[in-house]
Amino acid sequence: MTKGPGISRTPLPKGFKAGGVNSGVRKYRPDLGLVMSEKDATCVAVYTQNKCKAAPITYCQSILPSKHIRAIVTNSGQANAATGEQGRTTNFQMASAISKTLGCLPHQVATASTGVIGKQLEIEKIEAASQDLVNQLNDYCETFSLAILTTDLTPKAVSMEIPLTQGTVRLTGISKGSGMIHPNMATMLGYLITDCDLAPDVAQSILLQATNDSFNMISVDGDSSTNDCVFLMANGASGVKLTNDNDWIAMKKAVLEVSQELAKAIARDGEGAQKLIEVTLTGLTDDTLARKAARGITLSPLIKTAIHGEDPNWGRILARLGAEGIFEAQLSKMKLSIQGTPVFADGAPVSFDVIALRQALKSDTVLIKAEFQESNSTTVTAWGCDLTKRYVEINIDYN
Repeated sequence: MTKGPGISRTPLPKGFKAGGVNSGVRKYRPDLGLVMSEKDATCVAVYTQNKCKAAPITYCQSILPSKHIRAIVTNSGQANAATGEQGRTTNFQMASAISKTLGCLPHQVATASTGVIGKQLEIEKIEAASQDLVNQLNDYCETFSLAILTTDLTPKAVSMEIPLTQGTVRLTGISKGSGMIHPNMATMLGYLITDCDLAPDVAQSILLQATNDSFNMISVDGDSSTNDCVFLMANGASGVKLTNDNDWIAMKKAVLEVSQELAKAIARDGEGAQKLIEVTLTGLTDDTLARKAARGITLSPLIKTAIHGEDPNWGRILARLGAEGIFEAQLSKMKLSIQGTPVFADGAPVSFDVIALRQALKSDTVLIKAEFQESNSTTVTAWGCDLTKRYVEINIDYN
């Protein structure tokens, strides 16, 4: 795997180009990005659960899934959400401007936006920059990953090769996200790009499974955005198809691995965050309850501030588990550990070295594990971050 997330020469799969330019909407860094396939590609997506959906979301829902997508264009700085008919018009104009430079049809260009809600796109600037954007396309994803950022501190990109029966394919993942992050999509954008040959129904199935165990298991602040989406784009440029169950399993595993790497990077890069929180629940037969409880721990302001203060206040975790619907009888058979140190087991506190655990909590990754004892059980993992004064400062000044 090519290591990200971060700034590096992260390669794209065969037949793909990407780039980013400054259109003038933002003062400094790139604000308009493009991922382009040299041939028609399968493209599928999953979207925010927020009932207030931005113009690019409703547009993509109208054209995807498709076997004929050539590009995804993304602007940052203006979310094009709550912008009415004008927002829908300018979103189509953005797709049209890119399609003209690529020589394809507007409905072959998917769109995404991120930024401030309620601001119309400065479409004239975007249209004027479209040709330059296409001219700047290259074989790496760095300028694109910069162009899609808002309050993120770092770009996020991961790439890996997957050996299959007919040959090796590449999968590259790119994402953005820092604040307004909550399960079932948040203020995040994700792009999973491969040169494997995938049919739309296969791609959609793989994406849904991967998303459920990655992007839908992160939380920064509990607010779901109007703009979130994750794309999976496959152009078949490698000439390699999935020919058997082993290929299917390998591709599904790879998409999940890349998605989880990006999801953890988003949680770690939460606005003002200093620590990644990883919560694992084992031993519950109710998968829905386990997911809800794990995410609840990552969401709790009391737990997030305790982690930031390096305070092993395990009572807050126990209280949150109960609030999420785990019964006292289940809790009485649970073992709870923080940074590998047992703090509660079989319904009673466990004696531990408070000073040593405080020291362990200075790490930039904090592990919380709750182990239950039910048979035929599930294991789920959720990710979040600590809550700091900087989060408040960022969101006071966001506009």
